Amino acid sequence: MDRAPRRVYGLVALACVAMLAFGMYLQHVVGLEPCPMCIVQRYALVLVALCAGLAGATDRKGMHVGGGVLLVILALLGAYVAARQSWLQWYPPEVVSCGRDLYGMIETFPLKRALPMIFRGGGDCSKVDWTFLGGTIANWSFVCFIGFAALGSLMVWRQTRKAQAPRGS
Repeated sequence: MDRAPRRVYGLVALACVAMLAFGMYLQHVVGLEPCPMCIVQRYALVLVALCAGLAGATDRKGMHVGGGVLLVILALLGAYVAARQSWLQWYPPEVVSCGRDLYGMIETFPLKRALPMIFRGGGDCSKVDWTFLGGTIANWSFVCFIGFAALGSLMVWRQTRKAQAPRGS
């Protein structure tokens, strides 16, 4: 029985939980208010953690492949949002307007109008509150999401390659 996929998926889930915990620390202890794009990235982290956790909880290769594919898709969506926020931070709009918060938008507008408003970003999404080694939270989030997508792709490739290998090799 090959335990490597289970360990990798477990480590991805653990890394996502650690990132979420750090985000909560920055919000509730340091006092940084998350913007709508930060909230979307948190949801993406939760979904990546769930996919990785479920894929790692079983020995079934089909679950490893399916969970890996879903993990890659969700990680790439999270990377897209983080890249968009990084772009807004590097090239802030000339007119900064603070939009509504995520919950206010969803309560006020139908979902099909609220989602584009979330991804458009407001003044808060271009603000840089915290950096580490020259990178903002969005920059590091992008790096982590790309890492998760790469690991998921590697796991899918490895599992499908094993399934195609002739027995006895």
